[in-house]
Amino acid sequence: MIIKNFGLNLSYFIARRVAFNRQRSFSRFIIRLAIVATVISVAAMILTLAFTNGFQQTIGRKIFSFWGHIRVQHFEPDKVAIAEEMAIQKNDTVISIARRNPAVKTIEAFATKNALLKTSETIEGVLLKGVEKTYDFANLQQFLKHGRWLQFPDSGYSNDILLSEQTASELKLKVNDPILIYFIQNDGSAPRVRKLNVSGLYRTGIEEYDKLIAISDIRLIQRLNNWGPGEIGGYEIFLKDYKQMDTVNNILFNELPSLWNSRTIREIYPNIFDWLNLQDQTVAIVINIMIVVALLNLITCLIILVLERTRMVGILKALGAANPVIQRIFLFHGAFITIAGILGGNLIALGICWLQTRYGFIRLPEEMYYISKAEVILEWWQVLAVDLGTFIICFLVLTIPTMIIRRVQPVKAIQFR
Repeated sequence: MIIKNFGLNLSYFIARRVAFNRQRSFSRFIIRLAIVATVISVAAMILTLAFTNGFQQTIGRKIFSFWGHIRVQHFEPDKVAIAEEMAIQKNDTVISIARRNPAVKTIEAFATKNALLKTSETIEGVLLKGVEKTYDFANLQQFLKHGRWLQFPDSGYSNDILLSEQTASELKLKVNDPILIYFIQNDGSAPRVRKLNVSGLYRTGIEEYDKLIAISDIRLIQRLNNWGPGEIGGYEIFLKDYKQMDTVNNILFNELPSLWNSRTIREIYPNIFDWLNLQDQTVAIVINIMIVVALLNLITCLIILVLERTRMVGILKALGAANPVIQRIFLFHGAFITIAGILGGNLIALGICWLQTRYGFIRLPEEMYYISKAEVILEWWQVLAVDLGTFIICFLVLTIPTMIIRRVQPVKAIQFR
């Protein structure tokens, strides 16, 4: 029994010699094919996660930037999201409750009113969103395409209005053009008309916003509704981390005054978030398919390697090598292939992510996907999970083809051609 007592070191040594053998053979082609398949599988999994993260978080940020994470209003369960609000009085207690929470970034008062924009050629309906002088326009900075934000005078109200590029295009308006805006009165009286100035144009890429929302001074809406200076439609609460949205909303809801209500933007626009959540199912499907592809290729590769090295297995058994020692040779070989595939997959995936971030060569129809190019957000823990998970699963599954070794008989194997 010449090599009976040799174990891990011998298995590793032989596996390395076999793996890096430069002789031309069919198994060498199969090994390369298995490595390429693993590279493609790992790269596809990482890219799927990176693009899905970018897609979900970019659209999420757009929605949150425009409306905040939580909306506080008068309790009106039967009204749709775009309906005008019932007036509520500014409440220092509510503001104090919100600001006491360390997760809250800012809290902004707002009010909305339906209106018609009219030019000599066409009419467009909008939901006019009024904001205060102290409103933090940094939340919307990424959306401003032309012009400037509203300018608020010390008295009266601002004559500025911010339109979407889509609305301005349909009305054939540009920055600094005047526009007549008609407000329909709830009491059935004649519409009230105001002449405003287009101060800027925005674009979010989300049709629900670009087609409907215009922004103005909240004092204009207060005057049109005959509200007092302390009456508003509600509060928008912006958080430091959107992941705390539900937690903060539950805390806030329990502390609000009677007849006040708080809802997350996810509750207000469930259709968009349900659509985004469907991407998680796509990710799971892609990852499962890629893992299966990698496993099938590696198993096939290892079976071919075992069959091609049958004589070597027979000689090793004749020299006293135990089955586990020989099995480890092929497991090490499979590990070399898996590691090479993982490293190659990481290199390709990270390269594509960098190129997309820098050049944005993968474009998307914005009217369908809300973004004009595929966004990439790479979470390093996800990359590590893909690499580690692929290696562990492949290594465990590769024990299956090595079971063939137990059935090899030395005498017949040495004669095998």
